[in-house]
Amino acid sequence: MHQPSIPHLSATDPDLAALVEAEATRQHDKVRLIASENYVSPAVLEATGSVLTNKYSEGYPGRRYYEGQQVVDPIEELAQARARQLFGVDHANVQPYSGSPANLAVHLAFMRPGDTFLSLELAHGGHLTHGSPVSISGKWLRPVHYGVGRETGRVDMDEVRDLARKERPKVIFCGGTAIPRTIDFPAFAEIARETGAVLVADIAHIAGLVAGGAHPSPAGHAGVITTTTHKTLRGPRGAMIMTTGEHATAIDKAIFPGLQGGPHNHTTAAIAVALKEAAREEFRTYARQIVANAQALAGALTERGFDLISGGTDNHLILIDLTKKDIGGKPAAKALDRAGIELNFNTVPFDPRKPWSPSGIRLGTAAVTTRGLTEEHMTSIAVWVDRAVAAADDEAALGTIAAEIRDLLGGFPMPGWGPAR
Repeated sequence: MHQPSIPHLSATDPDLAALVEAEATRQHDKVRLIASENYVSPAVLEATGSVLTNKYSEGYPGRRYYEGQQVVDPIEELAQARARQLFGVDHANVQPYSGSPANLAVHLAFMRPGDTFLSLELAHGGHLTHGSPVSISGKWLRPVHYGVGRETGRVDMDEVRDLARKERPKVIFCGGTAIPRTIDFPAFAEIARETGAVLVADIAHIAGLVAGGAHPSPAGHAGVITTTTHKTLRGPRGAMIMTTGEHATAIDKAIFPGLQGGPHNHTTAAIAVALKEAAREEFRTYARQIVANAQALAGALTERGFDLISGGTDNHLILIDLTKKDIGGKPAAKALDRAGIELNFNTVPFDPRKPWSPSGIRLGTAAVTTRGLTEEHMTSIAVWVDRAVAAADDEAALGTIAAEIRDLLGGFPMPGWGPAR
């Protein structure tokens, strides 16, 4: 059953309620390894579904364009204060609707059309909003990209420095969506200072690890930090931008009125809840377990002949090149899904295949760690991945794996929902 329950939805719209129930069952029964997904707590779910969704609050606390903000203002201020304390920053804007608008606000705050910025190449682990040619960030600005070494799978900081000295970018981005190794924030900061650029750390994937002390923090190195609030941070689908005092006004103006209207108050409240949860000692234990699980899974996959980009992981994320397995990332991901293992196909550095049918798959351990799985279960997951990839066209074999996974997960409760007894 759902926690919180959904009796009114079931009565008003049984068709939609049935779909919600089906999704809950799917999330319960599968090993969820998508690196950008997690399970939120019932408290986060309750805040997200609260009456705060009824209220429009264009502007900022104390400076709204609508009346009736006596309750909403303290909610947003609470979320801001918790973000500042948890991440050790001067300023926090909790209004971005998602990670992409947060990054676009950075572009708006510090650049004009045609200006140059430096970022990690999308195919090497960057993000669409870091200057992909299909993104507005690549169409209206002039991105220059650094990459990872062909042999190491790691960012070459000497290359970053050389590019920054040559191009003199307005902004340097570090971070991305498929980086399995620790980001060297001090080295990026040194390059930014030398070249007069604003350093922006996109920690959307690792924010929970940073909050839990399982990854070094960009605070004190990057003048601007962007992040989503779900993924490893285990909050609602939203985002934050955290800055030094120097950049606070520029970022606030870029979010509102530059890009957005009224914030989603129910999401702001849920962010506040997630930040309180992330400040607890048990969350630090959780963050460390995410990394321990990822490293155990990486080791078990390597033992079974999988080619891991950079040879392993320092965080929650594993990127695999399937070329040696003689299967593309897309058919492998679809077969794994039918086997009860949810992940995504992904480009890998120097990928000879097209982005819509790339060579790789991407895995993450945040969600399975929330369910309570530990290192001892990672070998089983690696075995299932190996069997499913080898049996990609054998539906009976995939069904057998899915049944085995359901049996295992039945002993690990899912936050927010449980099968009827």
